[in-house]
Amino acid sequence: MSLYESAVFGALDLSNRVVMAPLTRTRAAEDGVPNDVMVEYYRQRAGVGLIVTEGTWPVVAGKSYPGQPGIETDEQIAGWRRVADAVHAEGGTIVMQLMHGGRVSHPEISGVDLVVGPSAIASPGQGRTMTGEKVDLPVPHALTTAEVAETVAQFVQAARNAIAAGMDGVEVHGANSYLVHQFLSPESNVRDDVYGGSPENRARFGIEVTRAVAEAVGAERTGIRLSPQHQIPGVLESDDADARATYTALAEGLAPLGLAFVDILHADPKSDIVQHIRHAAGAPTILNSGFGVVTTREEAEELVLEGWADAVAVGRPVIANPDLPTRWEQRAELNEPRPEYFYTGGAEGYTDYPSLADVRSER
Repeated sequence: MSLYESAVFGALDLSNRVVMAPLTRTRAAEDGVPNDVMVEYYRQRAGVGLIVTEGTWPVVAGKSYPGQPGIETDEQIAGWRRVADAVHAEGGTIVMQLMHGGRVSHPEISGVDLVVGPSAIASPGQGRTMTGEKVDLPVPHALTTAEVAETVAQFVQAARNAIAAGMDGVEVHGANSYLVHQFLSPESNVRDDVYGGSPENRARFGIEVTRAVAEAVGAERTGIRLSPQHQIPGVLESDDADARATYTALAEGLAPLGLAFVDILHADPKSDIVQHIRHAAGAPTILNSGFGVVTTREEAEELVLEGWADAVAVGRPVIANPDLPTRWEQRAELNEPRPEYFYTGGAEGYTDYPSLADVRSER
């Protein structure tokens, strides 16, 4: 199996097995509506096998960053429809990552007073407001059991909105310290009800969200992203036995759904916990080793060729090289990413990276 071969993940047709990882770029309008520069950004990258959009909030209370897009309003749906149409016109496949930030938010970011989480424990990080000011993140309101059910329903409506916007599918964000991950970690989740205490209970929310989304839009169009033992401050999963038990419960709860894919972020994609989740979940698996680390062509090719992964998600190289699969397959030179423009807004460092054809035509 080659990185450059096509694949079918549920209802998703991939022209190759290079996946654009979900990448926060903070380019949306203040109201969370995708704009012209976002349409062009995603259109340029339609040659990857699958685009996973940046994390998109299902409700404004789940917004974590200024410039982050939403999928709650009619205007946001219409904006994302323009993105989906542009990607499809280039022959691409695109799914939307549904990201509820939970306690990784602030009233000066979301514009609403309520910040929620599994427990009344603040994230140790800081947020950046619309004015650029850094603020400590507040102690969240611990969701009641009834409010957990309401939050599941919010994910479901967001998934329906994403499909209405023309997306080929959705990815539930269960990683990187956001709400689903907050429920998984014994550090951020100290509940004593059915959603806390044991590994099985901490996995319950992620299973319920994913099941409900799959029932609403089709399991063949639904995936989930996980980052086991990524050790982000505030959501540590330091106990190996507990982490394995938690992610086993999660994977075994997901397995009957018949998901389109499971997307796993881990520094060592060949590690026991990653491969255990992969086989327990029983779904096509996208692996991603990069989080501050660049995934190389050699690593991506090896992971697929040797059967460790069904596809590989890539971040920074796709930011800098909109036609990355072509460049990798041809062993061509690469553009270097410019991190100083990752979150600045506007087209610079976003849509102005030249394609391989552009580079060669200038010679």
